[in-house]
Amino acid sequence: MMKVIAHIRSDFPTKFGIPHQSGRIEELKATVVFEPEYRNPEALRGLEEFTHIWLIWEFSEAVREGWSPTVRPPRLGGNIRKGVFATRSPFRPNPLGLSSVRLENIEFDSKLGPVLHVSGADLMDGTPIYDIKPYLPGADCHPEAAGGFTEQIKEHRLRVEFPQEWLELIPEDKRKALRAVLANDPRPGYQKDAERVYGLSFAGKDVHFRVADDVLTVCGVTELSCE
Repeated sequence: MMKVIAHIRSDFPTKFGIPHQSGRIEELKATVVFEPEYRNPEALRGLEEFTHIWLIWEFSEAVREGWSPTVRPPRLGGNIRKGVFATRSPFRPNPLGLSSVRLENIEFDSKLGPVLHVSGADLMDGTPIYDIKPYLPGADCHPEAAGGFTEQIKEHRLRVEFPQEWLELIPEDKRKALRAVLANDPRPGYQKDAERVYGLSFAGKDVHFRVADDVLTVCGVTELSCE
């Protein structure tokens, strides 16, 4: 039986807007806080020698009793089915996720023990982590690898229009990361309604925006509701 060894603390209280892959947005910062049983610094001896680590975690919001052999990847528009084992969909027989993140530093907190500061994480706040392993560039990197159907997906960035009156409501140290998240187009691939107002929860704020002609315009920022 697997045990939860840690939880991640990130700026995403919900799934909406989280990058679809780790490392896409390096500006995103997060921390890994260990459970009391695993706060022994000896367990991390030598980890500071690595620049990147693997996080093995649970899609805690996608746990289901059953499973389907095919899924519909959002980046393919949500209407094309692929085999579950040919995708990174959260809806799997075992809801496990795998993320490669940059290890910025290891902090030794008097109450929380060793805390990992990472960047590029694609995890929701509070996500349970089952294991941490060092990333080995000689073994884990394969530049010649084929990307399958993902190579057909058009990579694009939106131009972000963020009026100053709304931008000033965002903590200064979170603005660059938020802009990058918005430019990454947080909408599901099948939602392209130019009139629709979307809401993204990030760093204690609800950010409201519209997208038309590859331009994302922020139209409001409110305090994140506690409900």
